[in-house]
Amino acid sequence: MTAAYVAVTLTAVAANGFSGVAALLHFKPIMPGMAKAGVPVSWLTFPIGTLKTLGALGLAAGLAFRPLGTSAAIGLVLFFVCAIYTHIRAGDYSAQFALAIGFLGLNVAALALSLPT
Repeated sequence: MTAAYVAVTLTAVAANGFSGVAALLHFKPIMPGMAKAGVPVSWLTFPIGTLKTLGALGLAAGLAFRPLGTSAAIGLVLFFVCAIYTHIRAGDYSAQFALAIGFLGLNVAALALSLPT
């Protein structure tokens, strides 16, 4: 286990965990961006908040059992590809669109570093 893998994975755990919990709690600052992207409020609990939070937990568990972390990273990469697609379809290029791109990059890095060399 490399230091880069641990550092990137812990960063991804914190970022995805915060984002997932924010969605679960319907954190006020994220609501306008979700509305601009056409995301129904009912989706914030499931699938959005639940999948992000479970993805963060899977990344954390991957520090002990690498295949689980790799699987979680794949899921999060797919999630954020879909999130970016949703923003593009809605014509929403707000700060949340930029955040989705950043989350995608972070999760791609976690995935790449989790793969066996």
